[in-house]
Amino acid sequence: MNAVFLAATELGPDPSPWMILPFVLMLLGIATMPFINKVWWEHHYAQVATGLGTLTVLYYLFGLKNPGTVLSTAHEYVSFIALIGSLFVVSGGIHINVKGEARPLANCVFLMIGAILANVIGTTGASMLLIRPWIRTNKYRITAFHIVFFIFIVSNCAGCLTPIGDPPLFLGFLKGIPFWWTAEHLWIPWATVVGLLLAVFYFFDRRNFLKAPPRVRELETAHGEVWKFDGGHNLFFLVLILAAVFFGSPLREILMIAAAVASYFTTSKPVHESNEFSFGPIKEVSYLFIGIFATMMPALDYLRLHARDLGIVSPLSFYFCSGFLSSVLDNAPTYLTFLSGSIGLFVDQDIISQVQHLISTHGSDAAQLMGVHAVEVRNTFFALQKYHSDLVAAGKVPLDDIEIAYLLGNNNLYIIAVSLGSVFFGAMTYIGNGPNFMVKSIAESARVATPDFLTYALKYALPLLFPILVLAGLLYLIFFPHLVQ
Repeated sequence: MNAVFLAATELGPDPSPWMILPFVLMLLGIATMPFINKVWWEHHYAQVATGLGTLTVLYYLFGLKNPGTVLSTAHEYVSFIALIGSLFVVSGGIHINVKGEARPLANCVFLMIGAILANVIGTTGASMLLIRPWIRTNKYRITAFHIVFFIFIVSNCAGCLTPIGDPPLFLGFLKGIPFWWTAEHLWIPWATVVGLLLAVFYFFDRRNFLKAPPRVRELETAHGEVWKFDGGHNLFFLVLILAAVFFGSPLREILMIAAAVASYFTTSKPVHESNEFSFGPIKEVSYLFIGIFATMMPALDYLRLHARDLGIVSPLSFYFCSGFLSSVLDNAPTYLTFLSGSIGLFVDQDIISQVQHLISTHGSDAAQLMGVHAVEVRNTFFALQKYHSDLVAAGKVPLDDIEIAYLLGNNNLYIIAVSLGSVFFGAMTYIGNGPNFMVKSIAESARVATPDFLTYALKYALPLLFPILVLAGLLYLIFFPHLVQ
C-alpha cells in the first residue's frame, strides 16, 4: 500500500471490492424496482435495505474483524436520522400560507430566499420548512420540475456558504476548517450555480405559467388568500435543534429527539392536518438509509485506501470524484473520505513536525523565526495564526488543525474542490443528500407527481444540472482558480 495513505489504514483492513456489490444492489433496487414491481417494492423495501445492510455488517464484524467502522457508521446514521427526523417533525408543525399568484419571478424570489435560508438553518431545515408552502403556492400548476428545482437549489446547491448549510461542511468545521472560510472562498461558485439554476428555472416556469389560461389562474388564486403563519412556537424547537448540532453525542441526539417529541405533542391538530402531516416519509427514509449507510462502508473504505491508484490527484478530479460519489453515497462521509485523502496525498508530515516544534517551543513568537524555514512551514504557520491564534498562543494546536492549516496555506484548492463537489453533486440523485428523499416523499404525500429515481437523474439532473456543475468546476478549478483561493 502507498505510504502516503498510511494514516488511512488506521480505519481498518482493506475491504474486498466484491463487498461493494451489496451497495450496488441497494442502488439498483431504489432505481429500478419501482418500475419492475412497484407494489412488491413498497411492501418489501425495508427488508431489502436491512438485509443487504446486515450482510455488510456481518462481513465487517466477522470477516474483517473491524467493529470500529460499524460502530462509527451506526453513530453517523443515528445522528443523521435524529437531525432529519427532528427537523421533519418540527417543520411539520409550522404552517406557512403565502398570499398571491405564483408568477415565475415570484417563484424565483421564493427559491432565492430558500437559498439564503439554507445557510442559516441548513439545507434540511430550509427544505422541510419551505417545501409545503412551495407546493401550496404553486398548487394549480405544480409539476415535477417545481419539485426538482426545489431539490437542486434549496436542498443542495445553496448550502455551501456556512458549515450549518450542509452536513459535509459541518464535518469540515469539526475537523478544523474555520467557520467563515467557506463563505470567504465559495461565494462566487455559489452565486454562479444558484444564479444559473434560477435562470433555467425561470425559462421553464414561464412556459408553464403561460400555458394556464388567465381565467383558470383567476379562479385558482381568487380565494381570499392571506399571509398566514401557524405553529410559531415551533421556531423555538427549530432553534434548539440547530443549536444541538454544536453539542457532542449523545447530548446532541437527545436534544433533537426531545425537541421533536415536544413539538409533536404541543402542535395543534389543525396545523398538522393543514400540512397533511404523517410519519410515512420519515419511515421510508429511515429504512432506505439503513441500507445505504451500512452497504456504503466498503465503498468508502476502498476509496480511502486506493484514491492514488485510481488516479485521483488533481483538484478537478477531486471535484468530480467527490461529486460523483456524493450523488450515490451520502455526501457527508464522501466529503470526509476525500478530505482525508487530500491530507494523505499532499500534507508533508515533516513540515507538520517542524510546525509543531515551532509552536511548542516558541508559541506565537515563532513568527520571528519564519524567515529561516521553508515556504510551506511559513504558509502553514500563518494559516494557523489567522484562524487559530488562541491555540498558537497557548502553544498547543491539535494535529488535525495543523494538517488542515497546511492545506489552507499551501493547497486550499483541494478543500475547495471537495467542498463544492460534495455539496453541489448531492442534487444529482434522490439519495445524494438527506433532504432529497424527504422532499420527494412529502410531495408524493401531497399528491404531487414526482419523477422516479431514473427519470430524475436522466431527464432533469444530467441535462439541466450537470452542465452547470461542469462549468463551475472548469471555471474555478482550472481557468480562474485565483477567484476562489
